[in-house]
Amino acid sequence: MPNGIALNKFVILVVEDDKFLLTLLAEKLKREGLLVISAENGQEALVKMKGEPRPHIILLDLLPPILDGFEVLRTMQDDPDLKKIPVVVLSNLGQEEDVRRAKSFGVKDYLVKAYFTPGEIIEKVQTIIRSEYL
Repeated sequence: MPNGIALNKFVILVVEDDKFLLTLLAEKLKREGLLVISAENGQEALVKMKGEPRPHIILLDLLPPILDGFEVLRTMQDDPDLKKIPVVVLSNLGQEEDVRRAKSFGVKDYLVKAYFTPGEIIEKVQTIIRSEYL
């Protein structure tokens, strides 16, 4: 339990179509005590956001199949319950335009996959949980 945060009461939704990365992140997040739910495409992500357990935070890839991350963010903005959930974009898209577009939807952070280790991603998640819920 790094930084003294009890994460076991928090649910994270990881939206990632790369099965290897999804499994890696899910395992590391579970080891930190988070309850992890996952989705491999944007449509599945929206269904899981509205289901139980409701996520407290979302790690969102911008290029999952079926419905991309920008469409997921747009749909979340139109739903009063979903737009309250903090989102961290985790993407290979690092162009300034993509970052600006994602941030226009109110995401809490934007992480380019190539520049962050799973440990650093977990630290970001912990920071957001601390600022939003503790």
